[in-house]
Amino acid sequence: MRSSDYTPLYRTTVGFDRLFDMLEKSVRSDWPPYNIEKIGENDYRITMAIAGFALDEVELMQNGPELSVIGQRKPDQENREVLHRGLATGNFKQVFKLADHVKVKAANLENGLLSVDLIREVPEELKPC
Repeated sequence: MRSSDYTPLYRTTVGFDRLFDMLEKSVRSDWPPYNIEKIGENDYRITMAIAGFALDEVELMQNGPELSVIGQRKPDQENREVLHRGLATGNFKQVFKLADHVKVKAANLENGLLSVDLIREVPEELKPC
């Protein structure tokens, strides 16, 4: 897991605490890890590793040429003390730029992997003769 250590900057700057806090809590673009596959001539699949997220904690939204996958964890109801945190547990938002006429065909969450099937459907009037 990649993260930046801003500790040395705290020693040489004054008044930037809020900026460093924002940087530390910013959304990571490399998490969750994902694959993009070409399944067929007009079929694609995005597979994301989102172990620990329930189906009702993940939202897919397509707005024009953008597909947003948003994961928002529900608050942990258990009072437990974590001695080492090695598993990523934060919320995420991943945005994918889609080509023209590509839309979500199906989505499935199984064994911690979210699979989003995409299809490109070019209207007949726009296809070359």
